[in-house]
Amino acid sequence: MAMLGFIGLGVMGSRMVKRLLDAGHTVTGYNRTRAKAQWLLDLGMRWGATPRAVADASDVTLSMLTDTAALHAVTGGPDGVLAGMATGKIYIDMSTVSPGASRTLASQVAARGARMLDAPVSGSVSTLEAGKLSIMVGGERETFERALPILRDIGPTVTHVGANGLAVSMKIATNLNLGVQMLAFSESVLLAEKSGIPRATAVEVLLNSVVASPMVTYRGPFVLTMPDEAWFDVTMMQKDMQLALEMGRTQNVPLPTTAVTNEMLTAARAVGLEKRDFAVLFEVLARMAGKAG
Repeated sequence: MAMLGFIGLGVMGSRMVKRLLDAGHTVTGYNRTRAKAQWLLDLGMRWGATPRAVADASDVTLSMLTDTAALHAVTGGPDGVLAGMATGKIYIDMSTVSPGASRTLASQVAARGARMLDAPVSGSVSTLEAGKLSIMVGGERETFERALPILRDIGPTVTHVGANGLAVSMKIATNLNLGVQMLAFSESVLLAEKSGIPRATAVEVLLNSVVASPMVTYRGPFVLTMPDEAWFDVTMMQKDMQLALEMGRTQNVPLPTTAVTNEMLTAARAVGLEKRDFAVLFEVLARMAGKAG
């Protein structure tokens, strides 16, 4: 079993820590709000007062953070992760951030004798808790092999996609589909509903049709009943869509459906729905169609 650190104990990060604890690892955790981590402390997680304290106590430090700014906040400065990196240590960032920023950080980690992997995930809270999470990994193959048993304790499908930064690029390419699919699903439901088919019936038919991807299967029912706690809120989804649009511009790849979905996410924020799960796109579209969300 390994001495692990984990920084960022939000909806996904906290549940990853639980899986690591259940697997028998020693985990030292850090979160800006300690109270949110109390249930993990009750399960045996140790507490690190700063990101550096977590890295100092761990052979492998993982993080799951909101965005690029949050990554910089926990890695830089005298109390940051970088200050706790040393020869032989590994830093695994599982956040969805700018690929360029991830590559720059990997170089800074290497300068301290340690190694970094970017390892974002594909899946939701339900996927994670069911032990079906998929993880894509960028970085040196040797480092990947060292970290593989730990990553498999989080999710069973772990794929090395190439050099540092490429896993984040793959995650962004994957995540743009989430918003686009949710918007398309919402269009289908509303079109059926306005033609006279009950909303619940339309959802049932679509979830048993060829359009029922895994994402649609677990998020489609949200158009009937939204979760109390957002699995992935509008602000987070739009962050990923904007990363995709930025990549599209630099790689000369047109992303028309991504652009439209991004505008609908802006509409969701404009009406005060930014903290709701991004499946609330249905409500925005329903209002535009003259139907109560």
